[in-house]
Amino acid sequence: MSKRRRLETGADWVELSTTAQDWKDADPALLSAMLGQLHLIRAFEESVLELAAESLVHGPAHSSIGQEGGAVGSIIGLGSADGVTGSHRGHHQFLAKALTHVTGGKVDLDDLVPNDVQALLQRTLAEILGLAQGFSGGRGGSMHLQWLEAGALGTNAIVGGGVPFAAGNAFAQKHGETRDLTISYYGDGSSQIGSVLETMNLASAWKLPLLFFVENNMYAVSTNVNEVSADTRLSVRGQGFSIPGWKVDGMDPLAVHLAVEEASERLRTGAGSAIVEAEVYRFFHQNGAYPGSAFGYRAKEEEAAWRERDPLKRVAREMTKLGLIDAAGVQSVRTQAQAAMSAAVAELIETDPEDATRRRIRPALWPDPGFVDVGIRSDAHELDGMSILDPIEHTGGWRDIKFIDAVAATMDRRMETDSRIIVLGEDVHRLNGGTNGATKGLAKKFGPDRVIGTPISENAFVGLGGGLALDGRFRPVVEFMYPDFVWVAADQVFNQIGKARHMFGGDNDMPLVLRTKVAMGSGYGSQHLMDPAGIFATAAGWRIIAPSNAADYVGLMNAALALQDPVLVIEHVDLYAQADQVPDVDLDYILPPGKAAIRRHGSDVTVISYLSMVNHALEAIEQTGIDAELIDLRWLDRASIDWQTIGESIKKTNAVLLVEQGAVGTSYGGWLADELQRRFFDWLDQPIQRVTGGEASPSISKVLERAAIARTEEVVAGLDMIRAGMGAASERRLENR
Repeated sequence: MSKRRRLETGADWVELSTTAQDWKDADPALLSAMLGQLHLIRAFEESVLELAAESLVHGPAHSSIGQEGGAVGSIIGLGSADGVTGSHRGHHQFLAKALTHVTGGKVDLDDLVPNDVQALLQRTLAEILGLAQGFSGGRGGSMHLQWLEAGALGTNAIVGGGVPFAAGNAFAQKHGETRDLTISYYGDGSSQIGSVLETMNLASAWKLPLLFFVENNMYAVSTNVNEVSADTRLSVRGQGFSIPGWKVDGMDPLAVHLAVEEASERLRTGAGSAIVEAEVYRFFHQNGAYPGSAFGYRAKEEEAAWRERDPLKRVAREMTKLGLIDAAGVQSVRTQAQAAMSAAVAELIETDPEDATRRRIRPALWPDPGFVDVGIRSDAHELDGMSILDPIEHTGGWRDIKFIDAVAATMDRRMETDSRIIVLGEDVHRLNGGTNGATKGLAKKFGPDRVIGTPISENAFVGLGGGLALDGRFRPVVEFMYPDFVWVAADQVFNQIGKARHMFGGDNDMPLVLRTKVAMGSGYGSQHLMDPAGIFATAAGWRIIAPSNAADYVGLMNAALALQDPVLVIEHVDLYAQADQVPDVDLDYILPPGKAAIRRHGSDVTVISYLSMVNHALEAIEQTGIDAELIDLRWLDRASIDWQTIGESIKKTNAVLLVEQGAVGTSYGGWLADELQRRFFDWLDQPIQRVTGGEASPSISKVLERAAIARTEEVVAGLDMIRAGMGAASERRLENR
């Protein structure tokens, strides 16, 4: 008969509840601060719902009424350098952190709203209303509240979307040798999502000071947690990752505070992550001022029972028992909070002069419409004063090098001169430079704290990179082994990293480099071979470089590592083993945005390409004998393309052929063709022609893979189409004479 032995996770998991003695032992100043913050947040949320009912809140009003105890209890003991990320229902999380920052966690119940608190309430409300004086200039609104000075790193509209960023902040705190910590708030609906679970694994493996805080209000909109999870004790998730957990009554702010204090000791001493689950209850529906029972998914009796457990009532009741306050004192706190919100509303709202029964937002407070695209990316001033060297203009000596060795040498040089740079990715620390040699020698020279092998969890580690970049103490270089893996991390790449600067007002630096390689022709099949340029070109916030040779790689990568924007670095496996050259100088020069290269001058057609297809285009031009001008883009994103060089060429040739290798569906050329015809239509004598791969992704079969991608032969065919178009254009000109 087989033997069986019961296994244990080794991670503590406890339920903590308060006793009468806990309340007696609590610092009266702490309890007063809790009561004051609870009432300020409650009055704030009531005002938001009132304005939403008058259609003065554009978009959702996710009220946190009922859930304030979890946020206040967990945050009131934090310092300003401690960070928090929040959920889409995050007003209470943001306000608790901001109030604690402004007041230092001290509240005078007889003077609840000093000037700095009043200013905070008004500015937060202005952001939710979409007004210029808001924290993000009105761009973030209800679901994207951020104040970095206070350690409020951003609430997030994507379920679980802020959790990987929180890990990045915690990484910066740990490796910045602080005792600071980060709390990431998410709900029961987020507890099943990959970004949360991947981040748990990563945070536990790397012992990050990250507290996973589950606000379990039992409903994801109208779906009860018992419908989607076999175990509704959501702190159980920590057990699978060796993360100790605490389960508490979130309607008891002191219980939450005590649990977080215990967890914080673990985090601040380097022992690793923790999870706290607070059972809370939102008194209203997902959005707006109606209860869930109005929509049929909750019983009125259930709602009434939870309202009796209101955290405001709980704290007031316990303080009254202890003789710390009386009913008149509690009413005074509420009256002060309501008066503060009335004053904040009065500064932002006025009677509609055309209808005295209605109110409107004061027109002068709206953002200037011209602000709409400001701050999508940096203005690149950070490159000012750096040494620019364009290899096509270099007249000095050269030294021989393989392309892949230039990749590693550039990173070596930058890491040597900038201690903030760290490298993250799968196997980057092994195999003598990762799977292709791009990080050759780096792990040995710079050690495991700067060249870090990651779990196979792109969503978590690129999101962690985003949090690192936002923090600013480090400059992450993240490697995706293949570009197709961007799809499993799409939220972090596009919704989080790409939008972080603009969404929060345009001032957030996001210095992150994402390296990946196009592997068409290598036989890796449909899920490893894509060219990501077309996808990233449509995503605001990202810059893109695509070097065709080693000398360009050095200058482009140096610029990418100096910019305060996320930059996608696309490489191609066909170039890695290529014998190449770089200028015989220190590898410190840059090739800034807006600097393409003319690889061949001509007058018949402008051929535009990047990566390895530049060489294929040169071969095709020589084979056809057409007098083509070949432009190597280098920079591919809208803000960085050298439109001037392209425009001057088109005005000379009056024809364009766009050359790329990958599938037509995700084609970069489709986007670029649209831009070119909008900008230079009057100088075109024929439609823009394109060379791409087929509709299908390349497959494993060598024959089918070759049929699916473009190389020299396809460029020759494209040039023949241009030649035919030139003849037709000449005939039309003769007919029009």
